[in-house]
Amino acid sequence: MATGAANAQLGKKKGKAQQATPAEVTAPAQPSEQEQLISESLFLDGVKHFMLEDYDKALQLFQKAYTLTPDNAAINYKLAETYMVLKNPKAATPFAQAAITKEPKNAYYYLLLAQLHTEQKQFTEAAQAYNDLMRNVPDSDQYLFQLADLYLSQSKYSDALKTYDRIEKKFGSMEQLSVNRQQIYLRQKNVPKAIEEGEKLLAGNPSDVRYFLAQAELYNANQQTDKAIVTLQKALRMEPNNPFAHLMLSDLHRQKGEREQSEKEIKLAFASPELDIDTKVRILVDLIRQLPNREIEDVSLELVDLTIQSHPEEAKAYAVAGDLQTIVGKKADARNNYLKAVKLDDSHFKIWQQIVLLDAELNESAALVKHSEQALELFPNQAIFWFYNGTGHLIEKNYDKAVKSLEHGKRLSVAEPDLVAQFNMQLGDGYNSLKDYKRSNESYEAVLEHDADNEHVLNNYSYFLSVRNENLTKAKEMASRLVQKFPNNPTYLDTYAWVLYKSGDYKNALKYLEQAVALSDDATIVEHYGDVLFKLGKKDEAIAQWQRAKLKGEASAFIDKKIKDKKLYE
Repeated sequence: MATGAANAQLGKKKGKAQQATPAEVTAPAQPSEQEQLISESLFLDGVKHFMLEDYDKALQLFQKAYTLTPDNAAINYKLAETYMVLKNPKAATPFAQAAITKEPKNAYYYLLLAQLHTEQKQFTEAAQAYNDLMRNVPDSDQYLFQLADLYLSQSKYSDALKTYDRIEKKFGSMEQLSVNRQQIYLRQKNVPKAIEEGEKLLAGNPSDVRYFLAQAELYNANQQTDKAIVTLQKALRMEPNNPFAHLMLSDLHRQKGEREQSEKEIKLAFASPELDIDTKVRILVDLIRQLPNREIEDVSLELVDLTIQSHPEEAKAYAVAGDLQTIVGKKADARNNYLKAVKLDDSHFKIWQQIVLLDAELNESAALVKHSEQALELFPNQAIFWFYNGTGHLIEKNYDKAVKSLEHGKRLSVAEPDLVAQFNMQLGDGYNSLKDYKRSNESYEAVLEHDADNEHVLNNYSYFLSVRNENLTKAKEMASRLVQKFPNNPTYLDTYAWVLYKSGDYKNALKYLEQAVALSDDATIVEHYGDVLFKLGKKDEAIAQWQRAKLKGEASAFIDKKIKDKKLYE
């Protein structure tokens, strides 16, 4: 518009003098030649400042020029344009209207007025400005497109459609017109009319796969599934590997209950690198939400493999594979894919969290230590990784390192009582292994203050107290509560029996150990059973149980001596 204004000739016509605004008309006055020259000089200076984006100075110069030659259309135009740039469309509007009145054949003036009305949400007036432009300015029908866009932006679909008819009448059939009409019909939820426009697009563009895909979607939306399938098959004859066509076919066959064909089509889509990773991940996430489900488990696993094959450098391909494999119980595969994901992008906390969690579930303590340390290099203030690091060291019998990590993580968790309890639970075990029994007891007691029924603590605390012959009354009370709550848990039965054993109640200890060995052949439980039998004078039976425990390979360090000497050692 600035170019049009700069090219607009400064008229030297006689006219009526105006003052503050074009609406305030005074008695006719003809500018002198000197006034016209001064006005022209001021105008040109104003244009220069406008181009330099010094709009305030430009406005001052245009206003001075206007006081000398108020009937000049170009000056009115530039005043309007400058006010618009200065975010004052209301002040600009009368000057734009005055410019049109002075020069009704200048398209730039109408376009500026339309823009000003639009900025003031005066859409009816903006549309009128476009219509006035096309009525008064020859060869300006190209602005029908802007008029249609204006109607469309205001959801005046009927007016937009009429404008498209005017465009078609003037310029002939155009592909974009059918596309635009189709979009309007879809917004109006008039699918049959949208289909009609789609058929026109197919007729005019028989080799454009995009229109076949769009038309198939419309047929499906109108419950014409078979037509949609036929249309997609035509698209695939042109582009046999088009993944979007295969995806849509998969969905259509699924709707028809044709599961095998549906799975075949979705696999073809996922095998294509042209189907972007984000679309694949979105589909896989939808499948994950439906798991566990045996009917879709196998195909889901195949799809994550295909995703990795077609996007081997995408971290999210391995991450979504890990998510899915975790849910279906393929924990080792899941952990390995998560590890591949963090090699490509190590910035995701949740993936590292899944890795250490799976390490723990897989009972791979060395891996748990290694991966938690890698995670801590990236997330040193995340307490959960200190927890898993300490737990890993605890299992690996690195007790000093274990309690150091656990204490550090505990300090980071002060605002999370449940997590603090988890740290204390592990610290109780760690300090007991270090023979720091005071801190071990304090840690266990802290857990029980938070959660009086914590199974791990009730079991370990009572067992360690019995091993140390310390506070057996408390140990018996804790172990008894566990057995009452879980009468078929062999570990808890063994713990309670061992507390009874250490208290000298061998008869009741035997009763609970008989229940335990009936449920489990764990070496420790079997060895304890032998110990109680020995105390009850059943020496041969005791030796038989010790021998059985030894075969398990996880008995105490005294097992060989017991068997050899046929004596009880503790």
